[in-house]
Amino acid sequence: MFARQGINAYAQVGVQTGVMSASPHKLIVMLYDGARSAIAKAKFHLENNELEARGNAISKAINIIDNGLRAVLDHEAGGEISANLEALYEYMTRRLMLANLHSDAELLNEVDALLENLSSAWAAIDPAAPAEAMQASQAGDAQPVLQDS
Repeated sequence: MFARQGINAYAQVGVQTGVMSASPHKLIVMLYDGARSAIAKAKFHLENNELEARGNAISKAINIIDNGLRAVLDHEAGGEISANLEALYEYMTRRLMLANLHSDAELLNEVDALLENLSSAWAAIDPAAPAEAMQASQAGDAQPVLQDS
């Protein structure tokens, strides 16, 4: 019991440290990962008929989408993209509520796939990636990205 509490406390410190040192871009990736993790837990609890745990996991995913991803949208700078993301996040929230209401794994899978697509697209535009590649290359740790043919 005490060992588990210690492990949980240690993991929480690791998450907090990761959040404090993360770039704004990385924080969005972490939100996507957190929502997907909550959905994976919800699917597990759905399969095991654990109603309360499933509801808690779905609530966590909804909270991340609404109070994390939707809350940071910049409608002035983001324009149409921001409006489209807001509509998509609202859609995901509704689908998650229906998944919980109807014990529907397909709805959980649908939202997870949407989050996966958004996360992949977001990771592809990581502004730190070129700088990190340059630093690794200068350190001699990386292979050249482009090779002469």
